[in-house]
Formats: sequence, structure tokens, C-alpha cells
Amino acid sequence: MTRNDVIDIERQGWRALSSTPEAATEFYERILDRTVVMLLPGGMTLDDRAAIVKAMAGRPWSSHELQEPRVSHPTPDTALVTYGVLARREGDPPYSALMSSLYVRRPDGWRLAFHQQTPR
Repeated sequence: MTRNDVIDIERQGWRALSSTPEAATEFYERILDRTVVMLLPGGMTLDDRAAIVKAMAGRPWSSHELQEPRVSHPTPDTALVTYGVLARREGDPPYSALMSSLYVRRPDGWRLAFHQQTPR
């Protein structure tokens, strides 16, 4: 997998989150690893896969911009994606954050095992 392939997975996730709740839940049902942890703003920690998939069905983003995406490979079977994001939802102030997503290579492809958002 190339650098752009892993970044494309992140872009696919944002496109899903910017379309419909059904598209978002379908994407995350497919891409999440068996064991996954998400650290979200406000001190929220999600570590139940089913609860994470359900949480992805929220109100869609109306726009998003990934800023300076980077990829590193701590091991051959992991990929760490980091970037900034500026996103908007209709009627809400802009959301600006630093993101990190850790993917693990499984026999059926790359799976998201960890995600963290740090508001900026």
C-alpha cells in the first residue's frame, strides 16, 4: 500500500461522513478493526465497535478539507495517518482539529484500529 492509498481511506471516510448516515455506517462497519479505540473531543472514549459504528450515523458534514496529510509506517503492517482538518456542518461554527488514525493490515485489507481528534 502506498502513502496515497492510506490517505485515500481517510478521504473515503470523510466523504461517507459528508453524505448520508447510512453511507457513514456502511463505511465504518467495513473499515473498523475488530478491536478499535477512538478518543474524541470532550474526553469521550469509544471502545465498543458497535457503538462507534452507530455514532457515525450523526448529522453529515457539509464540507471538509484535509490539511497536510502524512503517513508513517511504524511497522510493515501498520500505517499512521496524521493531518489537520477544517470541517463545517450547516448552522454550526467551523470545526478545526488535528487527526490521527492508525491502520492495521489484516488478511482482508487495512482496518482502522485507533483514531484521535485534538481540537485546535
